[in-house]
Amino acid sequence: MTTPPGLRERKKQATREALREAALRLAVEHGPDRVRVEDIAEAAGVSPRTYNNYFASREQAIVAAVTADREARVAAAVAARPPDVRLADAVTEAVVEQYTDPGAHGQEALLLVTTRPALRAAFLDATAGIEPPLTTAVAARLDDTSAPTARVLAASTAAAVRIALEGWIQPAGTAAPGAGGLVVPAGSLPDRLRAALAPLAPAFDAAEEGVRP
Repeated sequence: MTTPPGLRERKKQATREALREAALRLAVEHGPDRVRVEDIAEAAGVSPRTYNNYFASREQAIVAAVTADREARVAAAVAARPPDVRLADAVTEAVVEQYTDPGAHGQEALLLVTTRPALRAAFLDATAGIEPPLTTAVAARLDDTSAPTARVLAASTAAAVRIALEGWIQPAGTAAPGAGGLVVPAGSLPDRLRAALAPLAPAFDAAEEGVRP
């Protein structure tokens, strides 16, 4: 069983949510370039110093509102899959399910991200957050919390997701996703995610084989 978060943890989560929601609202209203960290902190009812305990930049806060704990939800979705579901399939479907969910802010938030290079970069960087919670979920599925296997698989998953997203939001005719201008996401995101994760399937299968009696 999962232990419910304590009061301190709930307060921290509430502060994080208030900051990211304020960041996105101000960015939509005024444009990301006109929003200061001080503005976000004031709108959320905290000090700039408190803000810095949660986010290193305004871009991080805005993107956090767009992703809305998506990385943790990927891990939770993996943990919720029945034990007889192949681990590679459980991870792939959890990733596709969570990354294609438009979330509470939908297309408005996606448009904001795709029109600003700094936000696109922060959006891609956020995929690294997959690793810690997914490591825990995979280790539980493998019933092994000591070996590095789960962490390697989780880190590889995060890298695959980043590669898929880079291809999806990379501006046409540019060598990198950091170029300016409006970006029109290219192709099917579910297809890109599945294609990027497919090479990891043998590693997930081998890990599962290693723990079967």
